[in-house]
Amino acid sequence: MERLTRREEEVMEMIWQLGSATPKEVQAMFPEPHPHINTVATMFQLLEKKGYLTHEQRGRGYLYKPAVKQENYGRGKFEQFVKRYFGNSYMNVVSALVREEKVSEQELTDFLDNLKKQ
Repeated sequence: MERLTRREEEVMEMIWQLGSATPKEVQAMFPEPHPHINTVATMFQLLEKKGYLTHEQRGRGYLYKPAVKQENYGRGKFEQFVKRYFGNSYMNVVSALVREEKVSEQELTDFLDNLKKQ
């Protein structure tokens, strides 16, 4: 999938939160001053071209729905993060989490025990 800009990602997060949305609904979610409706509608069109949205006719406008699940997008972002900052090693990520005390040794041991049970 094509990468998203920061602003496109922000719009997708709003759509994921709503489940489906019109450009007007997303426009209202932005803090003041709201972006112009044409700007939001153009972003929806770009997201659809990139494969992140689909649409269906609703009255005179369109209702847009995510074509990509938020979890799948997050997984892809995480893979990029690991590749870029941790030499594509998930073990380096785990080591950093333990070193920084974000994950305790006990939590790691419990996780491994649960994994063995499965």
